[in-house]
Amino acid sequence: MANTADAIIDRRRLRRKLTFWRAFTLLIIALALISLYFFNGSEGFSGKSAPHIAKVRIEGTIFENDELLKRLKDVEDSDAVKGVILSVDSPGGTTAGGEAIYEAVRKLALKKPVVAQVGTLAASAGYMIASASDHIVARQSSIIGSIGVLFQYPDISQLLTKLGVKVETIKSSPLKAEPNFFNPASDEAKAMIHRMIIDSYDWFVGLVQERRKFTHEQALALADGSVFTGRQAVANKLIDELGGEDKAIAWLKTKGIDAKLPVVEWKPVEKSSLGMFFSHSALKMLTRYLGLPEETAGVLRELTGDRMFLDGLVSVWHVDGKPVGAQ
Repeated sequence: MANTADAIIDRRRLRRKLTFWRAFTLLIIALALISLYFFNGSEGFSGKSAPHIAKVRIEGTIFENDELLKRLKDVEDSDAVKGVILSVDSPGGTTAGGEAIYEAVRKLALKKPVVAQVGTLAASAGYMIASASDHIVARQSSIIGSIGVLFQYPDISQLLTKLGVKVETIKSSPLKAEPNFFNPASDEAKAMIHRMIIDSYDWFVGLVQERRKFTHEQALALADGSVFTGRQAVANKLIDELGGEDKAIAWLKTKGIDAKLPVVEWKPVEKSSLGMFFSHSALKMLTRYLGLPEETAGVLRELTGDRMFLDGLVSVWHVDGKPVGAQ
């Protein structure tokens, strides 16, 4: 009987110890998460609560990025931000994505002086965003311009014919879902897309004309899709000055911003890898559907990059058929 009582007491002691260590472990995890939050984003630990110049990087292919739009709004609303440097290094992307970011930058510029500092590239939608700033600085060898809009779609009809695959389509009208992957586009479909492109192109040219103080003729002359070096761009008044971040800070000083203020980068929330996973999975499904080896998916991604998966009208620029972002 005594042994049974001792065993019960021992089990209770063990249970209390396990409960203690479980609670302690949960506390350590909670403290680690809180520390991670503060050191990766909290204003108190990142210097965002003290007066500073905010730097926002706009890099890579342009999409309608909700996280970036929120970040620009947070910069706009922050009393600690006295001036803003947009670090632009983008070949462009979707026209609608460029429009959304352009409008966010214009709203920001109504409250705080904004300067764009171009790195390697500010082309097409990337240049559209840079033009939303009040002043553009670029390197002598930066690539600037490629003002224009395009629409691209693959025509795999001949490949399907070789594979013995025929796609049947029943639709309400001839232009519904045109153009498509499976048949050559009709003249009517091409004319429809061309009308869309020209309308968006006129809108893009109008932005450049307004922001760079051009006449309509001057804007059109530079909006033939050409790209320019920084030296050529400053001569053509597409940008204002040659140089790097020091020139951007010097311009902010002319707007009453203390040049000695620290430059604090407002970094994005860490991106999920799910989007990359699903786009790669889509390529694998496409190659499997076409009866091709799965290894072909890697070749397709290398050849097309993200561009094949940009919906709608795009403003992107690329070289030698290998996309680097935008025209």
